[in-house]
Amino acid sequence: MADLVTLVDQSITLVRDGERADLRRRLEQTRRRLLDPAIRVFVVGEFKQGKSMLINALVGAPVCPVDDDVATAVPTVVRHGEQPTAAVLLAGGGEDAAPERRPVPLEDLPRFVTEAGNPGNTKRLVGAEVTLPRAVLAGGLAVVDSPGVGGLDSAHALATLTALPAADAVLVVSDASQEYTEPEMHFLRQAMRVCPNVAAVLSKTDLYPQWRRVADLDRGHLARVAADIPLFPVSSVLRLHAGQVGDQELNAESGFPALVAYLRREIVGQAERLQRRSVAHDLLSTAEHLRLALSSELSALQDPERTPQLLAELEVAKDRADEQRKRSARWQVTLNDGMADLIADMDYDLRDRLRAVQREAEQAIDAGDPGPVWDQFADWLEQRVASAVSETFVWTAERSQWLAEQVGDLFAEDDVSLPLLHVEDTDDVLDPVAPVPDLDPGHVSAVQKVLIGMRGSYGGVLMFGLLTGIAGLSLINPISVGAGVLLGGKVYRDDKENRLKRRQAEAKSIVRRQVDDVTFQVGKQLRDRLRVVQRAIRDHFTEIAEEHHRSLTDSVLVAQRAATVFTAEREQRIKTLQAELARVEALRRRAEALGKEATAPRSGGAPASGASAGAAPAAGAGAVVP
Repeated sequence: MADLVTLVDQSITLVRDGERADLRRRLEQTRRRLLDPAIRVFVVGEFKQGKSMLINALVGAPVCPVDDDVATAVPTVVRHGEQPTAAVLLAGGGEDAAPERRPVPLEDLPRFVTEAGNPGNTKRLVGAEVTLPRAVLAGGLAVVDSPGVGGLDSAHALATLTALPAADAVLVVSDASQEYTEPEMHFLRQAMRVCPNVAAVLSKTDLYPQWRRVADLDRGHLARVAADIPLFPVSSVLRLHAGQVGDQELNAESGFPALVAYLRREIVGQAERLQRRSVAHDLLSTAEHLRLALSSELSALQDPERTPQLLAELEVAKDRADEQRKRSARWQVTLNDGMADLIADMDYDLRDRLRAVQREAEQAIDAGDPGPVWDQFADWLEQRVASAVSETFVWTAERSQWLAEQVGDLFAEDDVSLPLLHVEDTDDVLDPVAPVPDLDPGHVSAVQKVLIGMRGSYGGVLMFGLLTGIAGLSLINPISVGAGVLLGGKVYRDDKENRLKRRQAEAKSIVRRQVDDVTFQVGKQLRDRLRVVQRAIRDHFTEIAEEHHRSLTDSVLVAQRAATVFTAEREQRIKTLQAELARVEALRRRAEALGKEATAPRSGGAPASGASAGAAPAAGAGAVVP
């Protein structure tokens, strides 16, 4: 990317000489993107599927804690750095406060990112960052180890799903012990709707001899979702051992060369091509804006007699630009109305899904006693709520992208070139909702049962004892005792039924409060996310319209000034303009060449999804330690 940074710096110099602050701001944003080419690959999967060990094997270092009783609690980002370092991100004090970055020793990282060292994320971490000097990460690749506790149908899965719009690719990890489960396939389908670059990894092939059969079954499942999802059977243990002994054949048998080649060619390579295409578009647009003003002034100086005609043409173009700015209300109305409709539809969709969950939960409560099984019921409720919110999130992300395309199509009717749209600052995960409160299990001790029965039997013994006393029997007699037993049993059953109804009513109240809390909190998060998208779209197209109008206005002004320039000054100014136009033309040619290079067909193709763990590595991807 160094050549692109140099080219952008040269363009910034040209723009600075032309006193175009608006174009300079755009190029400075382009330069910042080049200097931080983060290509984020999320590694997701069920609990204990080998995600952390996969990352360790990929980078050739034990950066992510791995053990039988260790589970990842917070996301860990592994990226390139000159020195091995580690840092944790602590949640800020306020709602909008930025996370606090705190460096920690690399060997102490497990105390922060695992469930054993940080149970329930009591240390309030947002995530962790690790840097390593590894060639596989040098192109800007950042691998994210996501939490898998609770499965793919849990709140952790929801948090991962909401972060996927910021991902360039997703690796779905499942071990070779069994074929894909329905929750895994459901999550994979959702992930593809948010991030189309999805690849599957079959881990732990060294532990399960039947991994080839499982791989064939998984390919069948993947083919029913999309035909182009690659599957990579790998063994992290073989990869790490190959790195220790320097065995290239063992490394090839691990299956990692094919995975590394895929990441380099399909993920990093594609991101670089998109980056080059975006830079080429920005540079070409900048060159056209600069050329318009320079060529207008040069034409007026070289051919003074044609100046009135040139001014008339520029005035017409300026009027068109003014009209375009007035007509911008069309796409702004489309954006505002579309976003208002989207927020309303999102709110309805979220409420509708959560009400369905609430009705299902209330039916389950009415069907039995929720007290003894409340822990399992609470887990089920959290999973169903997370699944409903996930569906709403994916649907909202698709609709927001569709709205951006609609506004872009409407704006493009005015023949203004559009750079790639970068909607940023939407990678924050949804704030966690408070867990489901506890419920009285309804256990009654033997002593309590006896006391309840005695309380009911007392009246029966007394009443029937008095009645039988008329016949000369004592207060305590077989008839009064039998009546007391019957009434005591009835009172106990009535009390048991009343306690059950109270628990059911309390359980329903807890469910309603939980659904209300989720609706309130998640609805706000999604509305905030959509407003970020709305502002990004609005600012993007407004800036383009202003740049276009500014270029035409400057062209008219410089042409008018050129008509009043004296002969001696005219010759010097012509030479200066010709030199500047030559620089702009060189920039334009370089941008066009860069654009053609970015859109040129790639040599070779993606690795076959059926590549086995013993497949030969692709060229440049067979190093044991990247």
